[in-house]
Amino acid sequence: MLRTLNKTLTIASFTLLEAVRTRLPLVMAVVLALLFLGSVFVQHVAVTETARMQTGFLAGTARIAAVFVLSLHVVSSMSREFNDKGVELLLSLDLPRAAYYLGKFVGFAGIAVAIAMLTSAVVALPSPGPGVALWGISLALELVLMAALALFSAITFAQVMPAISFATAFYLLARSMTAIRLMAGSQLLSPEDWLSRLIARSVALLSLLLPDLSRFTLTSWLLDDGGGVAQVGAAALQCLIYSSLLVLAGMFDLYRKNL
Repeated sequence: MLRTLNKTLTIASFTLLEAVRTRLPLVMAVVLALLFLGSVFVQHVAVTETARMQTGFLAGTARIAAVFVLSLHVVSSMSREFNDKGVELLLSLDLPRAAYYLGKFVGFAGIAVAIAMLTSAVVALPSPGPGVALWGISLALELVLMAALALFSAITFAQVMPAISFATAFYLLARSMTAIRLMAGSQLLSPEDWLSRLIARSVALLSLLLPDLSRFTLTSWLLDDGGGVAQVGAAALQCLIYSSLLVLAGMFDLYRKNL
């Protein structure tokens, strides 16, 4: 048991080291710097509430950039290991597949937390309020969930384009599910139409299967100098449940592969 844990931690440390060697911190720093400069431009062209406009623009775009950069890194890293036969080499040793998968997830989760800390530090520059801490914690939870999703996608599809497409579609659908439910249950639609009822029930069922990412990392926590601790707790619970399910699904898919 202890040997397996040491192997898992070794895989995680090499995953973190790979991120440093591929200059992921530099890439993320450059992206955040460009977004910060863009927010300064927005502040200067805004007519009223310039500080709120800058904070809102920076927080929204930095969140999307962090999710995209992390997901692309996870998928490209796993795809590179598959193409270079690194996965087959590691699994040919005395290394359980579960230990390998958990090691990769722990490593990518550590990268997610580091990206969230860097992003929060940049967002705090124009908005150094108490809501930054909760915003950063929620972003870390969101990125950990996305790391689990991107790892599952990379293991399942084993190619960059379908894996990143699936992860992107999942994220966008989870982010917009609340709005989709409101539109599907709109009073403007005829309640007697069987197709409208079918769509509304299908959307309601789908919303139960997806995490509600629209409640993660809210920009209002920064603009209104405060966030909801209960909302962050709910986000942590969702992150735990869905990350665990994705890790288990990814392990199952890895064990059924003939490597």
